[in-house]
Amino acid sequence: MSHRFILAALAGLAALTGFPSRALGDSSAEIPEAALEFGPLAHRFRLTLEPGDREEWLGPLYAVEATENGSSHLSLAPPLFVREINPSLELDRFDLFYPLLTWSRHGSEYRFQLVQLLAWSGGQTPGDEEEKKRLTLFPFFFSQRSTTNPSNNYTALVPFYGTLKNHLFRDEVRFVLMPLYVQSRKGGVITDNYLAPFVHRRYGTGHDGWQVWPLIGRETKGITYKTNNLDEAVLVPGHEKSFALWPIWHRQRLGLGGANPQTNTLLFPLIVHQRSPNRDQSQYLFPLFTHIHDRGRLYREWGFPWPLVGFARGEGKTANRIWPFYSHGSSASAESDFILWPLYMHKGVRSEAYTRDRSRVLFFLWSDTREKNVVGKTERRRRDLWPLFTHKKDYAGNERLQVLAPLEPLVPNNRGIERGWSPVWSIYRSENNAKAGIRSQSLLWNLWRREVSTNGTRSSFLFGALKTDTTDSGRDWSLFQRNVRANIEQPVP
Repeated sequence: MSHRFILAALAGLAALTGFPSRALGDSSAEIPEAALEFGPLAHRFRLTLEPGDREEWLGPLYAVEATENGSSHLSLAPPLFVREINPSLELDRFDLFYPLLTWSRHGSEYRFQLVQLLAWSGGQTPGDEEEKKRLTLFPFFFSQRSTTNPSNNYTALVPFYGTLKNHLFRDEVRFVLMPLYVQSRKGGVITDNYLAPFVHRRYGTGHDGWQVWPLIGRETKGITYKTNNLDEAVLVPGHEKSFALWPIWHRQRLGLGGANPQTNTLLFPLIVHQRSPNRDQSQYLFPLFTHIHDRGRLYREWGFPWPLVGFARGEGKTANRIWPFYSHGSSASAESDFILWPLYMHKGVRSEAYTRDRSRVLFFLWSDTREKNVVGKTERRRRDLWPLFTHKKDYAGNERLQVLAPLEPLVPNNRGIERGWSPVWSIYRSENNAKAGIRSQSLLWNLWRREVSTNGTRSSFLFGALKTDTTDSGRDWSLFQRNVRANIEQPVP
């Protein structure tokens, strides 16, 4: 099924709903220049945070938005559908009751999905001349076809028979009557699974291993070399791993041949040991008593029981933790705190060029995230009080406040939610473009709206049925498009 058929079907849907055809038209559609304010029917106004215009019909039911330079065009009937076109980015996207159905095209790439169960996609990824087409009926059928490289083709009918490529964190997966037989490959390492994951045999690129889980297993890997981007040979350390009656006993020797070889020994729950030149960790009667000596990061830590109670001291880390009552930890690049977890939590990161702090109350009830570009001396901030409001300020100084916000704090920066659902429940909006000197407020989907710029102030009531325009020369009143000049001289607020 081609994307042209999808667009035709979606255009037909828009027509059946009675919305203007411009909602699914091409990117050349433009909003009329004439003012458009007809009571509750329609309201046209300038965008605050970027140059452009927006029309809203019947409050939040339908809107059209276009930027001044024609770089993007947006049509939406939230939460029914959202159509976004951005020719400069070669982007075309359509959402129907997001995330129920989405279709998108970016350059030659395209993707369609229905509730993440039925999906097809294709096109060329940047820097790759190969064109691929994929079809997925999750979790039963997976297919990919390459127009230039048949070796990348695969078909899988789960659980009966097939091949998957670049799935399940593996380069390739072959199976017959899964989990009866599954073969996976990652790099040059191949694992043959029988009644996965209980019995397997692993080999390739220096690997030699087997397991009958949870009874016994062993794996070794010798020292190998790989070539980096500078065509230099780089050593890849080896390892030895063994276990018996998992998780009661296991032993691992990691990083063999490298600068920091490590040995891990576990006899659960009596003793857990980790030994390496950089770090020693010992746990007894796990998790009752823990001691860490990190020579690489220059600190010691004690826990009893770990991780509920712990203390760390040293140049690399200082921490005091008595969970869930109190915790404070800090290092040269990070810090973390909580009081009566999860009542109050804070985390921060530091570097010479960037800082980030986030404070939360009861996970998502209150969240305050502040990021600073230390070099550019700019700041970005987001505050959420679920489900009452969300407030954002970007590095350019643009601000936006939205009341109500039942989903935005839970899935921050989700474009589908912000485009398709936020207009439905945002009973109040406030935007401020500090650089341009423009700000606006809207109550009940423009039942009342106020715009302030360097030229004056405009207020509208009842979706534009009653308007006032205030400038340095005075105030004009308009009632149902009939203008009445009030000879009252007053400055712009």
